[in-house]
Amino acid sequence: MPSVFFPNFLIGLREGLEAGLVVSILVAFLMKTRHTEQLRWAWSGVAAALAFSVLSWACITYIFTNIDSFRQQELTGGVLSLIAVAFVTGMIFWMRRTARHLKRELSSKLEKAVVMGPLAVVIVSFLAVAREGLETSIFIWSASQAAAQQLYPLLGALAGIVASVALAYLIYRSTIALNLAKFFAVTGVGLIFVAAGIAAYGIHDLQEAQYLPGLDSLAWDISSVYDENTWYGTLLGGIFNIKAQTTLLQAAMYFGYLAVTLTFFLWPRARRVPIPPGSSKPGSSHIDAAAEPTSDPEVSALPHPEPARAASH
Repeated sequence: MPSVFFPNFLIGLREGLEAGLVVSILVAFLMKTRHTEQLRWAWSGVAAALAFSVLSWACITYIFTNIDSFRQQELTGGVLSLIAVAFVTGMIFWMRRTARHLKRELSSKLEKAVVMGPLAVVIVSFLAVAREGLETSIFIWSASQAAAQQLYPLLGALAGIVASVALAYLIYRSTIALNLAKFFAVTGVGLIFVAAGIAAYGIHDLQEAQYLPGLDSLAWDISSVYDENTWYGTLLGGIFNIKAQTTLLQAAMYFGYLAVTLTFFLWPRARRVPIPPGSSKPGSSHIDAAAEPTSDPEVSALPHPEPARAASH
């Protein structure tokens, strides 16, 4: 079912590529600094993070399916949906804000970890990937609940993750050039729309659990002209979580979240202009000016192959 496959494919692709770039930075640093003996510990941390993500998804699914009370089940689903939205929103803006420094920060942490020993390398690698994995597992679970099925959302997420691994590998090997600034901007907007639907679904769950009022106060009821079981109803419901009956609180959450989040996400960022050599300004130095990246911030976060060194004579 493409309508629920695509949003989860987008989730897996976006979050998987973020994790893949993190792994690429870690591996590239160890290769560049000739600490290849630490690679197995770095990969151990990555593997542990992946196992932690799968285990988190399995635990959430098991706990939710074994709740006997309808009210408690709806409460759990609503709270987890809102947590997933908060996680994804925070990660979207975190990547937008800190991507230009990501390579430097991870390399600095890993450099210290190498000195401390293998366990520290495992921990740094684990923490760098586990955050993405936990966020992805909760978001995919919430999207599955909103779609009222598990198979197609899970297949979509797995397909997105596989595609992200392939992309991350090709980027690392410099086989393809991907404008990450545009990629994260476009996928960020897509995830914001998906998150808005999940937020509205979470509100509806809390209303059904009677923790929020207004279950009978509808913003619209178009069930007479809008059939959720038709192809277009399935498409709009799967991607944007648009329902024939929507409460006032759901509509307020959906459109309010979109308005606020899209405004801040798409608001143009001021770019610093590097200081030309030989000029100066109060409170700055030529070193600071030279260190300021001039390219797209997301692109500067990528590991790049080291240029070949000229042979000395």
